[in-house]
Amino acid sequence: MDTSTARRNILARIRAGQGREPEPAASEREAAQAYLASRPQGPRPPMPADLVAHFIEQAKKMATTVDTVESLADAPAAAHRYLSELNLPTQAIAWQTLEALPWSGSGIDVEFRKPRDEDRVGITGCFCATAETGTLVLLSGPETYASAGLLPETHIAIVPASRIVAGHEEAFNLIRSERGELPRAVNFVSGPSRTGDIEQTIVLGAHGPYRVHAIVVRGA
Repeated sequence: MDTSTARRNILARIRAGQGREPEPAASEREAAQAYLASRPQGPRPPMPADLVAHFIEQAKKMATTVDTVESLADAPAAAHRYLSELNLPTQAIAWQTLEALPWSGSGIDVEFRKPRDEDRVGITGCFCATAETGTLVLLSGPETYASAGLLPETHIAIVPASRIVAGHEEAFNLIRSERGELPRAVNFVSGPSRTGDIEQTIVLGAHGPYRVHAIVVRGA
């Protein structure tokens, strides 16, 4: 369900109550951007030159499994290899943005739609990924539905190496520069879903995927 219109209407009513126009003027947006640019960043850990290697290292610490391939065309076969090695279902749903990849003959039966209750494997891309914490950054949209990486038990994410940035600050800067404004949902995925609520024992798959597998594409 797209709630973008409802969100705009709610914000417009708030702005009307403040005596402002329903939509922010260009000057307001510029002032907000200037404010963000002028704020000093807090202390951050030093980052190595090889962000891809650091992302892989940090992702594994968060229980994300990682494979690397040379091109996007290699990703479907890598996804099938992962599923087969764990004896997982080879039926999956995926983002529509991935439809052009060579899934035919990969061994995976892929449907490009939102997941339903019976779907066990979801395949997504990512807007970018952060090396500092080994985190995937997913933006929701008509073809990049957030549920694909949240509802199935197994989440496979295709990660172009060129989209791995240093940290969350760079990720948000990239969103602002390329999208202009935040979408309905921005999800930061750092490994499988987990909780330690019961006797401080970590349990995976508490309120999301049991498994997260990143396929890093070095040539993309």
